Amino acid sequence: MKRYCALGLASLMAPVAMHAQASPPDTTTHVTWGAFVDGYYAWDFQQPSNFDRSFAGGALFTTQPARHTEFNINLAYVEAKLDGQRLRGRIALQTGTSVQSNYSGEPANGQVSGPSLARYIQEAVVGVKLAENVWVDGGIFFSHLGMEGWISRDSPTYTRSLVADYSPYYQSGAKLTWAATPKLTAQLDVVNGWQNISENNRGKGVGIRLDYAPMANSTLSYYNFFSQEAGTRLRSFNGVGAKIAKGRATVLAQFDIGMQDDSDGSNGSATWYGFTAIARGQVTPTVALSARVERFDDKHQVIIATGALKETPNAAFRGNGASVGLDWSPQSRLVWRTELRGFMNDRAVFSDGRSGSLSKRNAFVVSSLALTF
Repeated sequence: MKRYCALGLASLMAPVAMHAQASPPDTTTHVTWGAFVDGYYAWDFQQPSNFDRSFAGGALFTTQPARHTEFNINLAYVEAKLDGQRLRGRIALQTGTSVQSNYSGEPANGQVSGPSLARYIQEAVVGVKLAENVWVDGGIFFSHLGMEGWISRDSPTYTRSLVADYSPYYQSGAKLTWAATPKLTAQLDVVNGWQNISENNRGKGVGIRLDYAPMANSTLSYYNFFSQEAGTRLRSFNGVGAKIAKGRATVLAQFDIGMQDDSDGSNGSATWYGFTAIARGQVTPTVALSARVERFDDKHQVIIATGALKETPNAAFRGNGASVGLDWSPQSRLVWRTELRGFMNDRAVFSDGRSGSLSKRNAFVVSSLALTF
């Protein structure tokens, strides 16, 4: 009888003992460090005399690659990331010619802030978990607009499409992220404005992003942005995108359209639009091929100022582009990417260093070696 009682008591106590020995939930925070460097050499067939690849009138053309016939650093950064149950954050400091290009429009009002400081901050953001699947983050962070990222390593092509280069890469403010379901994520951003850390007016910008994943490795996205720009003019921006990966193939597509109040007092509006379609195929475990077609149309020169007068809109940027690329990655941390890319515009807007005049066409080839630490 004592034996049976002992066995019964042991069986009752076993779950209690197991529960007592179970590990408590991990409430610690983890900090990880990393770095990335992307070096390149580019050859622009228009051979700009000052080695900057730009439009007539000094307007920057593409952020990547920014220099002609020159070995240089496209992007290099160091980062620290914090991950925890209720806290998260990232700080990353950066440099490179793409950084100089991208931050050239950063406002410089007052004696502090401005591009001389802002260009070195890729992200400086901290987040707090408010509830299950709800986070609020504040600081300087990557933009919620578009389907292509700022870092070349994370994009299907080495250079960014025009719709990416001419919409914000970064923002400064606060964002609320809600993972509503395992397939749907919603984000609300309140920021200083259209890609600016330093303020240039008293208004703020607001935008949302919705990402829906109907199946694994596929995402459908909608995003918008509304802000006060160029004084007191309202700018509205909407875009849709899709990224679908199946097997060794990945397809990315994006369409954006923007509108801004006109400045002539007529209560009219100026518009622009752009789209891109990219296909990437993993030919072997170490080799991938990519191809892209795109268009960007800014007939009112809201986003791209070619230097032409507004009264002659035919000299605005209304162009098509295409590219092909070859990537070789002998190991996960190293990638060598080569890309040939060309553009054709309705009118001559591209600087031609060979003739000293303008051209309807532009083309370049770039080769990059990137390492992730």
